[in-house]
Amino acid sequence: MSVRGKQVQNGTYEFDYMRVPDTRTRWQAFRDGLYNKEDGTCCGHPPKKWGITLVFYICFYAGLAALFAICMKGMLATLSDDRPTWILSSSLIGTSPGMGFRPISDNPDERSLIWYSASNATEVRKWTQILDKFLEKYVDSKLLPNGGRNQEICKYTSPVKDGKVCAVPINQWGPCSPSQQYGFNNSSPCIFIKLNRIYGWIPEYYNDTENLPAEMPAELVEYIKTVNASWLNTVWVSCKGDNPHDVENLDNGLKYYPEGHGFPGFYYPYINTPGYLSPVVAVQFLRPTRNQIINVECRAWAKNIEYSSIRTEKKGAVHFELMIDE
Repeated sequence: MSVRGKQVQNGTYEFDYMRVPDTRTRWQAFRDGLYNKEDGTCCGHPPKKWGITLVFYICFYAGLAALFAICMKGMLATLSDDRPTWILSSSLIGTSPGMGFRPISDNPDERSLIWYSASNATEVRKWTQILDKFLEKYVDSKLLPNGGRNQEICKYTSPVKDGKVCAVPINQWGPCSPSQQYGFNNSSPCIFIKLNRIYGWIPEYYNDTENLPAEMPAELVEYIKTVNASWLNTVWVSCKGDNPHDVENLDNGLKYYPEGHGFPGFYYPYINTPGYLSPVVAVQFLRPTRNQIINVECRAWAKNIEYSSIRTEKKGAVHFELMIDE
């Protein structure tokens, strides 16, 4: 490399650096960039520098991995496989369970609409298969952990024993049982209502027949006043048409399964016992008006279940539409 200089006005020099031109071909420049025999470099660095870099990154990532493992171990030490760390009012879920219904259409545009023709066996089978899938563990206890051996038939007068769970005898629900196609083939479909699980939640029951909510349906009030006192610890369920026109289309009435008009109290609290099944209520719509979309709201009744009828933020209730064609 040659250097030329010239003096400028202030007495300093400017230098022009004239580098030897690179006469290598593109392939030679690329090859030397990967490995240069003359300089003994690989990708521009000698082996020693690559060795130092490799040792540094091994130590750096080993340190990161160790720090991550320590953090994960510390976090997992605070968690339990049996119960959440934060429950009820301390959790994001809160203390008021939401509600859901089944069957739900596979079509994302019709998630709240149950629409079929009772004379079309294919459409009936479509809906009953959705329910079969949802209820398969209710029907066949062998699918549960431990083969469902800790299941027992519960009663209001005999609380469930430790380590045991209550069965939900779907097969004994008459027209709402799988063997009867859940009533879909007779234009009297059964819709299954459920409460979302909240660990440790215990309902505060409306079990005082003299102090029932003013807005509670008269039919449900009359039913509560006639049941055995031991059955009063129930989360009651009621369904109705959303508006007068819908009420008229349900004029033939509803029936509830199991007997009791709600979720029996012996299913609560949920404490993650293996084999636990959430209670469900089957609501049978007895031959509702054909060829009409019927808006339905089902509500759960307990003192510690919040209620809001606003469709975009339903609380303590669930909305769906039912339509049965000829």
